Amino acid sequence: MKLTEKMSYLQGLIDGLDIDSSTKEGKALLQMTEVMNEMVMYVEDLQSQVDELTELCDILDEDLGSVEEDFYDFDDCECGDDCDCDCDCDCCDDDDDYEFDDDEELYEVTCPTCGDTILLDESIIEEGSMNCPNCNELLEFDDENLTIEDIEEMTSNIED
Repeated sequence: MKLTEKMSYLQGLIDGLDIDSSTKEGKALLQMTEVMNEMVMYVEDLQSQVDELTELCDILDEDLGSVEEDFYDFDDCECGDDCDCDCDCDCCDDDDDYEFDDDEELYEVTCPTCGDTILLDESIIEEGSMNCPNCNELLEFDDENLTIEDIEEMTSNIED
């Protein structure tokens, strides 16, 4: 039984009691009935809004899932093969799976050959070199003789 049906049943019972509205008790009971009736209507309105918002969230979730599939679709290799990064093409690089720690400082490096901008953490720079994930050009990092100004000129610190 719905809340509105229960309230209608209760209203019928109260009407059948022939409550005297001139007494204190009668006034209180009738006033409580009116307040409860308004509360039921308010709850019904809220429930319909929640149902509407839930439906909208479901639609948005489906749309976002489609966008994520399109945007983050890494199953197809640029070389045209469906691979698990076992091929020798330039588009597959194991470094793509590297995840950064949220507290690490990240540096932005631009490849001089292809112009691709890459985010690196300090451990990759300390290794001294890496291949550009876009054009496979060897990028070398020699930070032993660099001044702070040189480092700031070559890289820019990215803050989260």
